[in-house]
Amino acid sequence: MPRAGLDAATVTRAAAEVVDEVGYAGLTMGLVADRLGVRAPSLYKHVAGQADLSRRIAVLAVTEIGDALRDAMQGEAERQALEAAAHATRRYAREFPGRFAATLHNTATGPEDPLHLAWARVVESHLAILRGYGVGEKDTRHALQMLRSFLDGFSLIEPAGEMHTEDEIDAGFRWLIAFIDRGLRELPGVRRGTRSRTASTSTSTPGSKR
Repeated sequence: MPRAGLDAATVTRAAAEVVDEVGYAGLTMGLVADRLGVRAPSLYKHVAGQADLSRRIAVLAVTEIGDALRDAMQGEAERQALEAAAHATRRYAREFPGRFAATLHNTATGPEDPLHLAWARVVESHLAILRGYGVGEKDTRHALQMLRSFLDGFSLIEPAGEMHTEDEIDAGFRWLIAFIDRGLRELPGVRRGTRSRTASTSTSTPGSKR
């Protein structure tokens, strides 16, 4: 019989904690079992195996990122929304590096896949940023790819330490936000004459809310 109180969600949560500590590549069923105080075979009553567990971690992480974006972007538009999304994504990746990595190693298999549904919420937040700028339909797909490359890509390469000092990392992060903001405003058809207010978020640290 499965251990009382143990279910797929509990196993996934425990695995997410483990993967943040040991890194995505270090995750094993044995480590998760140790965290839960059970033997590894007991986990297979709740998850199909390590690949299934990895996907469940990814779904959990993408769901959490979606929640973080929603909360950070509430009431914001244009550059302020872009900054909010950038800081929220970077902050999540720093706080939960293992589960963030899981989002990059798992892909959705179809429209009903929980991972696809979780990503749809994230994409909707990204679309909200573009709508705020007035980006036209023909540019939306490319703009979405650009946002995803920045938001995920920066958080992926930052831990590698190739950007040297914390000040250099923060300066590069602010530069990219300003560059993207300027680029979106220069797209054909985007309304002119709007000017985003100077926001404290452009110089805030990654640990701050914005």
